[in-house]
Amino acid sequence: MSQTQYPPYDTKGMPFRRLGASGLRVPLLSLGGWLTLGGSVTGDPVKEIIQTAFESGINMFDTAEAYAKGKSELEMGRVIKELGYKRSDLVITTKLFWGTRGGPNDGGLSRKHIIEGTQDSLERLQMTYVDVIFAHRHDRTVPMEEIVRAFNYVIEKGWAFYWGTSEWSAQEIEEAHHVATKLNLIPPIAEQMQHNMFHRERPEKEYAPLYKNYGYGTTVWSPLAAGLLTGKYNDGIPEGSRFATEAMFKSNASGLKNEKGLAQIAKVKELTKIAESLGSTPTALALAWLAKNPNTSTIILGVTSVPQLKQNLEALKVLPKITDEHLAQIEKILDNKPEPFPTYGRPALDVYGKL
Repeated sequence: MSQTQYPPYDTKGMPFRRLGASGLRVPLLSLGGWLTLGGSVTGDPVKEIIQTAFESGINMFDTAEAYAKGKSELEMGRVIKELGYKRSDLVITTKLFWGTRGGPNDGGLSRKHIIEGTQDSLERLQMTYVDVIFAHRHDRTVPMEEIVRAFNYVIEKGWAFYWGTSEWSAQEIEEAHHVATKLNLIPPIAEQMQHNMFHRERPEKEYAPLYKNYGYGTTVWSPLAAGLLTGKYNDGIPEGSRFATEAMFKSNASGLKNEKGLAQIAKVKELTKIAESLGSTPTALALAWLAKNPNTSTIILGVTSVPQLKQNLEALKVLPKITDEHLAQIEKILDNKPEPFPTYGRPALDVYGKL
């Protein structure tokens, strides 16, 4: 029986980083399906976006059982199968918590839902395993030991290689590690959290001990603050934009008119000047700024078209141009860097635990 011949793998110049302390290599930029793939974008455009991403060096695709109530996993799985990519060339991640049907056990992080939810996700994806499975939120109604044991079981069954957390507190992640260590089970390796120029306290301060103690990885979502950092909202709400069409972002739109929103718009306009001085865009600058963070493993892009994807990929061109001087200028504009933890007279540490 002849085997399918695949071309040699080509990174296309995409930088790769380890996901936390694990041996898994992930691309600096990855592609996510929240609100887009399987949601606002279906059919052939999904294939065009994923194919362009892969041909640009992006081999990591992130989804979740709750994205479009399972349709994101269905579309992603369909497209990847049709494109015929070698599975080992891809990093596929999904998330469990919200469920798809609303039953009493169709959600949360009970052993029942973690195991059955994993099986359902794999069925929708048409895959035998995912590389990383995330707990989409922490479930305070389930003992931590049950959660850790269930994810450990999923990994031992070969349905996932690693597990991680998403929007968990540092204390909850710490507890998961303690339980795993105590019971000789597999701990989570990475957090999927919101991180951007306007959202910094948790990823840069609260999680600092996790980076130091566990080498915890990060898969960043909303890197452009729902599009605010692109500059598209500088002069109002454009037709067809997320703030205009997505119900969950309507409050963001109204918030642009208050003092905080106007201040953020003013900052975006100043950041745009730095981007232009580098021959780039505020979108690329915001993504490259995140990439400069030593604790960023991968930045998840959310796009609705191939041109938008290509605009995001410009971050790779501006990344090597950003100097310490540029970073200082950006910090001055943002004026929101988290304060270091108090040392009470001892030598100060930064938010990453370094002198």
